[in-house]
Amino acid sequence: MSNMVSRESAVALVQKYNQEPFHLQHAYTVEAVMRWFANDLGYGADADFWALAGLLHDVDFEQYPDEHCQKAPELLAEINADEALIHAVCSHGYGLCSDVVPTHEMEKVLFACDELTGLIGAAAKMRPSKSVQDMELSSLKKKFKDKKFAAGCSRDVIRQGAEMLGWELDQLLDKTLCAMRASEADVAAEMSAS
Repeated sequence: MSNMVSRESAVALVQKYNQEPFHLQHAYTVEAVMRWFANDLGYGADADFWALAGLLHDVDFEQYPDEHCQKAPELLAEINADEALIHAVCSHGYGLCSDVVPTHEMEKVLFACDELTGLIGAAAKMRPSKSVQDMELSSLKKKFKDKKFAAGCSRDVIRQGAEMLGWELDQLLDKTLCAMRASEADVAAEMSAS
């Protein structure tokens, strides 16, 4: 991880290609969730790298939805992203819009929690508190089972991600919910600043 991309240049790139508040919030959320997972899983020394992969994972999605994960390497070259970061970003679309296989544990976590953060975020919006702080795992599991709820969030991808990691689905749901609880205020602050 020699030539580490700075967070400032990563944020600038995300903001250059993404104007939708929804997409920006998703980028900041996945960034924070990835940082939480790095620390939780014993990769604290690489937490900045995990967070960068989360921040940049959808860099090409808003402007190039039909080339998602195909266009990313070209955009990431603008900030001299190294191969490891490009591989991580492209691997989160594995089997959907990319044939780059998630190999590192970080890439499997990104694959697994990308869709899940969307589902949890949608569930939070339905709550009186509009927050994940008071969300229980049991209510998240109900939303997960309700295929009509947040139908755009692929349950299959989330299940596949848990399998890749060798985790029970409940473990993935619970950890991601904890990560979003821990980072909700930071993401809100990031959104009001951008």
